[in-house]
Amino acid sequence: MTRPYSPVPPKDVGVAYVFWALTFVLIAGLQHFYLGRPLRGIIWLLTWGLFGIGTIYDLFTLRGQVHNVNARRARGWA
Repeated sequence: MTRPYSPVPPKDVGVAYVFWALTFVLIAGLQHFYLGRPLRGIIWLLTWGLFGIGTIYDLFTLRGQVHNVNARRARGWA
């Protein structure tokens, strides 16, 4: 069984973690803008990653978030 061709390139976990790391030196939430979640990105931007709690949460869940976004994009849902 062949995998259907996805017309959009997948998001990269490494890039998402680079954006996550920029929270500590620039601005928070870039990883969510990269993943196509602008509302969450704005919330992270205005609250510095939900006062740091959301930033720590993202440390452990970002790989799964990227996987979910890529799965949705492959199906044409995003």
